[in-house]
Amino acid sequence: MEIELTAQAGHDSTENVEAQTGRVSFLLLATLVGGTLILASFLTDMFFEESIRDSAGKLRNPHADVIALLGAVLLGLPLLWQALVHLYRGESRMNELVAMAVVAAIALEQYQMAGVVAFFMIIANLIETRTALGARASIASLVKLTPQEAQRITGDGGEENVTISALRPGDVIRVRPGDNIPADGEVVQGESTVNQASVTGESLAVDKGSGDEVFGGTSNLTGALDIRVTKVGADTTLGRVQQLILNAERTKIPLMRLIDRYAGWYTPTILMLAGVVLFFAEDKSDGMTRAIAMLVAGCPCALVLATPTAMVAALSCAARLGILVKNVVNLEYARSLTAIVFDKTGTLTTGELSVTQMKPAPDIDGADLLQIAASAEQLSKHPAAKAMVSVAREAKIVLTRPDKFEEVSGRGVIATVGSDTVMVGRSSWLKDQGADMSLMDDAAFQETEGLSMLYVTRNAKCLGWVGLEDRTRDEARAAIDALRELGIKNLTMVTGDKWSVAKRVAAEMGCTEVQAEVLPEEKLELVDDLKRRGHCVCVVGDGVNDAPALAAGHLGIAMAAAGSDVAINSASIALLNNDLSRLPFLVKLSRQTTRVISQNLIFGVLFILVVMPLAVTGTLTAIPAAILHTFASAVVIFNSARLVRFGEELTTHEELLADSPADLTNAAPAPAV
Repeated sequence: MEIELTAQAGHDSTENVEAQTGRVSFLLLATLVGGTLILASFLTDMFFEESIRDSAGKLRNPHADVIALLGAVLLGLPLLWQALVHLYRGESRMNELVAMAVVAAIALEQYQMAGVVAFFMIIANLIETRTALGARASIASLVKLTPQEAQRITGDGGEENVTISALRPGDVIRVRPGDNIPADGEVVQGESTVNQASVTGESLAVDKGSGDEVFGGTSNLTGALDIRVTKVGADTTLGRVQQLILNAERTKIPLMRLIDRYAGWYTPTILMLAGVVLFFAEDKSDGMTRAIAMLVAGCPCALVLATPTAMVAALSCAARLGILVKNVVNLEYARSLTAIVFDKTGTLTTGELSVTQMKPAPDIDGADLLQIAASAEQLSKHPAAKAMVSVAREAKIVLTRPDKFEEVSGRGVIATVGSDTVMVGRSSWLKDQGADMSLMDDAAFQETEGLSMLYVTRNAKCLGWVGLEDRTRDEARAAIDALRELGIKNLTMVTGDKWSVAKRVAAEMGCTEVQAEVLPEEKLELVDDLKRRGHCVCVVGDGVNDAPALAAGHLGIAMAAAGSDVAINSASIALLNNDLSRLPFLVKLSRQTTRVISQNLIFGVLFILVVMPLAVTGTLTAIPAAILHTFASAVVIFNSARLVRFGEELTTHEELLADSPADLTNAAPAPAV
């Protein structure tokens, strides 16, 4: 059918959903008027005497015929117009069958039949279209969360009321308690609690302060915030979320493409069968009636809708929980996963390292060691660097800005601090750089089990080490256990961290394999090896350092991707929050979607196999066939709609946590030296 779910999903995403809804409402009104005319024609037949005998010798009521003809034309014109558009484009779709049936019925002066058939077919169309628009409207409603106006701070410290379209990156806006945040930005002043559920799917509010990132469309709850705008309009996280979901609706799984491939053969086949029945019929009038019934019964809307309705419902369900699926093929992959590769830092762990131990050389003061290390690391964005800088500032240590700075991915940093060359990194890398690491001969300076240790050298001489720890996520072990119960046996953790730390975390998580001290390119080799062994591989990472590996797997899932362009672009699926329980849910959703599609397809095929023979034998006429067609379409749509509510227990679980005073999930242990 033309007004089907896939067609609606394929429209330009900039098209106004309200305008589409208005057109559907107008079509519904016209359909009701046409249906009323058809009903009036039947009532006219019942209450007024028939006065004219037609060519077949049957008495007819001319008034009823006129009313029925008007109704049939009003109802049939949309179907005929769609069929003509298809023919003009050189396309062959299912809608032509119904249009031909209506035209044939009108030509045979069976106006009431034509009107009833057209009425029920359009009703089925409207059910499909309203369902599609409902899904799109729920997505479009995300944009409505963004206010239309903002309070921009002027150069003299005052405020001016401006429209959202007038905002530009660099503007500073003020958002008061109870207001929605109008654009993505960074807090420059103030503290508040922000509800980010509309973007990340987390129902638990998050505390925000100076330097924190906020997203447009989220709700400011408790305090006033001054925010420097970084992204506006379609470039915001909320705008990109909407665009990605709409783009995903336009994609098709292989089964959908297969149906499209053979759809061009279906309509000619049904027409040929109807022609055969008409050719061999002894009574041509009866043969035409049967042929019309075949055209109506042969319209396979239930079969065509089987897959796209389920997919869009699944996408809507995933989006509700903060899961962005960029292509429906990715959702299909999730059900077939046999191996998952987890990055450690930021995925299985919070990624918020804390300095817990230090061991300076005998002639070095602890404060000096920290000052030298933090000064060299302060230009790095690595979690270890942030942890060292943070603890140094808490200790009121004054840092020196390096004159030169170089970060070697996965190894360490080299910086010129004053007149000294400072290196901070792994012991093996420092040895390769020619540093004197003889200090490690002392047992007290050797690597300690369970700590991430960074050695510090100044002018190629080791000054000691700084030990850091990263806390595992509370829900990580439960999520991995759930994945194992779903039949995913190969659960591998990879990290650039040292083996002692990796083994501890892997054992705590229950991973089946662990690889430590790997560089980004080595992660790619691991993924390729799993693929060569026949696994369907999913890579889960933070989407920044793991971008190559995310792209290499059959499925790449970026954690906590809200606001990260790299994460959203590199991964197949982006989790807008860092809740690992979304992973087993995603696998369950994929499998449930497959089951629903199978149910829909079986029902659609059985419907055609049962109804078509009844139409051929004359047992089923066109009007009951149209009614059954509407019923079949509704069954498929409502069966698919069940997916929208799938996984509601996750939301309920998070709502229970909303009573707690703080988000302990993301809390990091206090730095200690």
